[in-house]
Amino acid sequence: MRKPLRAHLAELVRLASPVIVARAGILTMATADTVMLGHYRATDLAWYGIGVVPFVLLMLIGIGLLTGTLVMTSHARGAGTPQECGVVWRRSLPYAVLIGAVATLLTRFAEPLFLVLGQSPDIAAGGARVTEIAGMALVPTLLYVTTGFFLEGLARPAPGMIIVVCANVLNIALNWLLIFGNAGLPAMGAEGAILATSLTRLGMAAAILSYVWWMADRDAFAVRVRPSGRWWREGREQRLLGYAAGVSQGVETAAFNSLTIMAGLIGPVALAAYAVIMNVTALVFMLALGLGAATAVRVGAARGAGDGHGIAAAGWVGLGMTVAVMGAFSILLFALPESVAALYSDEPALRAALPALIVVLAFVVVPDGGQVVMAYALRGAGDAWVPTASHMFSYLAVMIPAGWLLAFSVRHGTAGLLEAIAFASLVSLAILVLRFRAVTRDRERG
Repeated sequence: MRKPLRAHLAELVRLASPVIVARAGILTMATADTVMLGHYRATDLAWYGIGVVPFVLLMLIGIGLLTGTLVMTSHARGAGTPQECGVVWRRSLPYAVLIGAVATLLTRFAEPLFLVLGQSPDIAAGGARVTEIAGMALVPTLLYVTTGFFLEGLARPAPGMIIVVCANVLNIALNWLLIFGNAGLPAMGAEGAILATSLTRLGMAAAILSYVWWMADRDAFAVRVRPSGRWWREGREQRLLGYAAGVSQGVETAAFNSLTIMAGLIGPVALAAYAVIMNVTALVFMLALGLGAATAVRVGAARGAGDGHGIAAAGWVGLGMTVAVMGAFSILLFALPESVAALYSDEPALRAALPALIVVLAFVVVPDGGQVVMAYALRGAGDAWVPTASHMFSYLAVMIPAGWLLAFSVRHGTAGLLEAIAFASLVSLAILVLRFRAVTRDRERG
């Protein structure tokens, strides 16, 4: 390594800390929704849990498709061409609008989808109303994401962090009004929760776009230069990076959502419990996403500078930090399952089901976090499709059959779904570690 380990860790923490807060902040809005609905009514929590499934799938595919903004901005910064950074961002904006518009249209078909997947008419109808309201926020959400990627690629994640912290305060206030019907408003339950979050995401998009448009060094990055009008043709390489990430995100999310459908087949309490567990999982997973994004920025900058040793160091330090952080959360989940369950609901049936599932979840978070950081490291190094192939194998070919087997044939129920996630994540982590080792050896020799 050309830098001492302490220097690598310091750079990773400096980049990752605000990114983690920003990523976690997006998810804590859903956490606030889940917690507040858990204290409102379990039926609404079940509607919310299944209703956000299509939205999250479409949103994460969109985020994956826009990953090229992060990677190419960091490449341009590492290569010393700041004006190219602004070009990358500008051509990502119409692409984000296009993706979001198509995704919004798809959310209108949620109810027949839920019915085909075996959900009861009540759950299908309630969940579909949540999906339709959530879909209205897809365009602003993706505009926020691609602009946040641009700033993270510039190693400036703090504005996104500040915006998302403020957004969480606003979301909680709107939830208090719309879920419970305070201040003379009607109690809307699950629909109120998702409406509050959708309005908040619209505000986040407006805030981050305004920041970039008015930032002091906007001219150095050609932020306000008129686009050429050939954004689609000129953005081919950028989109290719995103295609792999989009497929990967879509496959992984669809696989996880298939487990949500399985939980719905077990029963309403199982579905509500699984929704809570997935929220806890996603909240901890945001730490890994933040570390992964920071790792991709550092790997990408090293690649742009032609530093093979720097690529290897950035990736391995990212993985080591992720294992340490996720390991600490694993210990907390294992030691305090009752306390975590108490945060989410006071309904007896749900409170009884959650602690045992939280203990199983403690064994999921480390391999799940490790595999996502390795996937980011490989994409930062320009290796886009191997992480996608790994996710397709691990989460489609391994996790889904294992989930059905463990939940229904072995009769582990909801716990079996979590056991399947842990096993698939271990498989994915092993594949990606071996691939990154091979890629970095080639770069160091070159």
